[in-house]
Amino acid sequence: MDISSLQKELRNELEGDILPFWLNLQDPAGGFYGEVTSDGVVVKDAPRGEILGARIIWSFAAAFKALGRDEYLRAALHERDWFISYLVDDEYGGVYWSASCEGSPLDTKKQLYSQAFAIYAFSELYKVTSDKADLEVAVNLFNVLETKFTDHHNGGYIEALSRDFSPLADMSLSAHDINADKTMNSHLHLLEAYANLYQVWPDPSLKVALISLINLMCEKVMSQSGHLNLYFKADWTVIPGAVSYGHDIETSWLLLECAMATGDPSLIDYVMPYCRKLGSAGNKGLLPDGSMMYESLPDGGSDLSRQWWVQAETVVGNLWLWKYHSDPEGLPRAISCWSWIRTHLLSADASRVLPSSIYPDRARSAARRRQPLTHQQSLDGEWYWGTLADGKTPDLANPKAGFWKCPYHNARMCLETIGLLK
Repeated sequence: MDISSLQKELRNELEGDILPFWLNLQDPAGGFYGEVTSDGVVVKDAPRGEILGARIIWSFAAAFKALGRDEYLRAALHERDWFISYLVDDEYGGVYWSASCEGSPLDTKKQLYSQAFAIYAFSELYKVTSDKADLEVAVNLFNVLETKFTDHHNGGYIEALSRDFSPLADMSLSAHDINADKTMNSHLHLLEAYANLYQVWPDPSLKVALISLINLMCEKVMSQSGHLNLYFKADWTVIPGAVSYGHDIETSWLLLECAMATGDPSLIDYVMPYCRKLGSAGNKGLLPDGSMMYESLPDGGSDLSRQWWVQAETVVGNLWLWKYHSDPEGLPRAISCWSWIRTHLLSADASRVLPSSIYPDRARSAARRRQPLTHQQSLDGEWYWGTLADGKTPDLANPKAGFWKCPYHNARMCLETIGLLK
């Protein structure tokens, strides 16, 4: 497969599979439904997570910016209106973790990670709406983080706080995560959010915070081995954890992108060797079939499951290694991982038999999928959560859409590829 074929395939995947699936999840009463099971059943009364909502806004705003289709902007605005009404805390500031499908607050904790994704979403939306109200949401959240979450003594940001910003005993991001004062994951995505906000609001205080985060990722979060440490005490003492190959490869390109957002050539030069080292460390998780394993565990074992987001970041990270670090094997690795994704993660049956160069029938398949949900028993398309350790059996225990399964990683993979290969 050559570069142009990869670009065509990923644009077709984005517009013929991923985005049509999510467009079908719009609730006529507002927002998007909160869950779709692995077999495509839409759970209309499922709780709605802030992460899912923010990532939907970002994905459709970014898709509209790149491709110009009005339905993408309408979808972003459809979720924005629900999000502002029910997930933004008008009393204390910040955003809730979740709400019911009717809009009642459920989990009102203020996770650093979720505040970051709201900033990421609304700054991206402002790029295409020029609506000062969208920018105001992002700026208000920046001010909340800088006044409530900042650790002025040790640097960095507190992992989570209660609704009124009092301390929490359990700050863990998910059931998979350790309860830690600070985490790599939240700081990485706050960095991403601040870099995106800086593109539309180049405030001096934001630039200081952005550069500080870049330095923290290089000097505190990244280990001597090139892998990322995942969990920390308040003073940045490392709490032992797994090796997350997906986060290594994701950070290898996001860190460089965020440095580029500052427009500072010296900062870009500073992060380049860190990014190369992270990319090399991440690719140690590659398997012979072209996919990326999930984690190496603290006990010396390996989690060989293949999660969707890890594969998407493997494609993007290797394309950045190829383009910005002159790694000749980066492009072949990206193509190999995409070939594995195409074979094992695309859940629509049609995608498995269409030719690898381009999918001429995907548009018709997408049109069939985009019927109103009241006229169909289940929703086809999108990617499975992943596969089991054999790299072939779909993981049907986890949903196609939910608190964590969102269009962000795979839609961004497609958009990044389209942009990198132009």
